[in-house]
Amino acid sequence: MKYLHSILATLPEQPGVYRYLDMNDTIIYVGKAKNLKKRVSQYFSKDNLTPKTRVLVSKITDIKFIVVQSEQDAFLLENNLIKLHQPRYNILLKDGKTYPWIVVTKERFPRVIITRNKTNNGSKYFGPYTSSKQAHYIVEIIHSLFPIRSCSHNLSDENMRKRKFDLCLKYHIKLCSAPCCNLIDEDAYSEYITSIHALLSGKFSEIISMLKSKMAYEAENLNFEKASKIKSNIELLENYQSRSVVSASKSLSVEVMAVEEEKGTSNIYVNHLHIEDGKLLSSITHKFSRPIEQSPSEVISSAFNTFCEEGNVKSHEIIVNVLPDISFINYHFYIPVSGEKLRLLELSKKNAFSAIYDNIKQNSIKNKDSREETLLSLIQQKLSLSVVPRHIECFDNSNIQGHFPVASCVVFKNAKPSKSDYRKFNIKSVVGPDDYASMYEVVHRRYSRLIEESAPLPDLIIADGGEGQLKVIHQVLQVLNIDIQLVGLVKNNRHKTHRVLVGFPPKEVEISPREEIFAFFTRIQDEVHRFAISFHREKRSKAMLSSEVSNIPGIGPKSTKILLDEFKSFDNIAKASEQQLSNLIGDKKASILYNYINSQTKDSLKLSI
Repeated sequence: MKYLHSILATLPEQPGVYRYLDMNDTIIYVGKAKNLKKRVSQYFSKDNLTPKTRVLVSKITDIKFIVVQSEQDAFLLENNLIKLHQPRYNILLKDGKTYPWIVVTKERFPRVIITRNKTNNGSKYFGPYTSSKQAHYIVEIIHSLFPIRSCSHNLSDENMRKRKFDLCLKYHIKLCSAPCCNLIDEDAYSEYITSIHALLSGKFSEIISMLKSKMAYEAENLNFEKASKIKSNIELLENYQSRSVVSASKSLSVEVMAVEEEKGTSNIYVNHLHIEDGKLLSSITHKFSRPIEQSPSEVISSAFNTFCEEGNVKSHEIIVNVLPDISFINYHFYIPVSGEKLRLLELSKKNAFSAIYDNIKQNSIKNKDSREETLLSLIQQKLSLSVVPRHIECFDNSNIQGHFPVASCVVFKNAKPSKSDYRKFNIKSVVGPDDYASMYEVVHRRYSRLIEESAPLPDLIIADGGEGQLKVIHQVLQVLNIDIQLVGLVKNNRHKTHRVLVGFPPKEVEISPREEIFAFFTRIQDEVHRFAISFHREKRSKAMLSSEVSNIPGIGPKSTKILLDEFKSFDNIAKASEQQLSNLIGDKKASILYNYINSQTKDSLKLSI
């Protein structure tokens, strides 16, 4: 450590790249800095380093550095050194797969093919595409629209002159113009290639306009079969265009990048949308691993460099949800606050979340996790919770115009109802129909008691009444000085949950009714409502029964309570034998009650006759 501090004392206050080495002189971390002295010193002077970063620092035995001219130079050098040395503690791209590209080859009479290996051979690459199925569909459209060759023949001048090739089936079914047999010249063939470039670049309107002109020409010359074929091609192209268009201005051409963290792991995901002329031409999500706690800003810088190297970045305008930690020359990064650009950013975030969900589900299958464990992990991710919500509690009130006010609390543990932990509450301090005051009383009673008993607090509280109840519960938690994540379920005018709010001030989280998370929240909501209504009915029934029985001369409150506890309803008392009543309240009172019930029954019969 004394040796390391001697290096820290001599570090320059200039941009550069630093390397940490372990006892075997192996590079374990490479970093960049605007100010080498300030940045490197932070690792050795901070007391609040994360556990992972402390492990890294404990392994450092030497520090090497390189001074460069600018922050941008530092970033490029850092990137090269990471790829060269693959340091253990650096952000690393974890995707093992490569994405398919559509290639217009650089050769005489170019072909359109699909490849996963991008090389600098002069060919034109489009993509990448998220699935080979999508790429193959586009290539099929191209071959339907334009009679270009699909063979790999070497169409050199010598081979063409010697007429080495014969007409194939594709020529006879009009899917190839047979350049191998000199049936089309290079200028006419290059017109097809120019149109294909436009199509793959998202310029659908130009191709459709050209095809409509051709269709009109053929129809005027009574070539109806050709005109019909062109019409089919236009419909095919318009169908594909409708699937590719994003709700954005036709003139909008931007890159969109969203970074999202997978909770409880070192994984972080960056989605990249390429928008050209208002159309979504590609969507790629990369997974990065952070052995130490690099910030999302650092990750998005590394991801942007990766996308640039893959040739995916065409625009100089970059929409992001997190600004990179350095400036990139000729590129403008910003976070939109409204409008269509914000909608595009939300779409990118949605794609990043989708990749996280897929990873969680794949891992659960691989690790043989239960369905409940997977669901709780998805909830943690969706709601950005710091812990997996294994213990969830939900509250609801029930009363009729303020009469017989009660509340209930249901408890779910490991995504299953824990009925032994359910609790019923009689409202004590509130007069009249005041749901918010009732909720305050119940939540305060519940958690002040748990604190007093040193019982475990929940990981998540769900309020059935939306934003108003969220505010009340938040106030209680502040008074009790406890921190528990909050969720509010908001109903529409048909009493159906349609929005989910998280935290306070509340932030709406988009959850589709088709998602498993939404179904789980609805299940909790239905359960707390059922439990509250049952308790309310029970209390109301007891009150009515108590009133009826206590009006009988000779039957006092104590006897009434004994009867209520045993029989629950007046109908059950009426069905009981005199001996059963006697066993509970004694012979004398049983006789009074039994005779009263029988006289009431006889009176009822007389009235009915």
